[in-house]
Amino acid sequence: MCLAIPGKLLEIFDENGLKMGTVDVNGSVTRVCLEYVPEIQIGQYTIIHAGFALKIMDEEEAAESLKLWQELIESGAFDPEELPPSTDEL
Repeated sequence: MCLAIPGKLLEIFDENGLKMGTVDVNGSVTRVCLEYVPEIQIGQYTIIHAGFALKIMDEEEAAESLKLWQELIESGAFDPEELPPSTDEL
């Protein structure tokens, strides 16, 4: 099963000729490749999977996605050891 989680872009930088960035996924900051979304700007939200930003999304769409993640977590649909980062806040 593939899980893609929204996060907010904090920084853009070049690494070995690739467009890279740091993204905040509810307090967990991770480094991601931005090559699939070259037009993304700092402060925008993106869907992240396997270290790649896949899609730019607006804040409302990101909030809705995180709300659904929280509902799944609260329903017990996931083993706590396999949960994505906390979805308490956007």
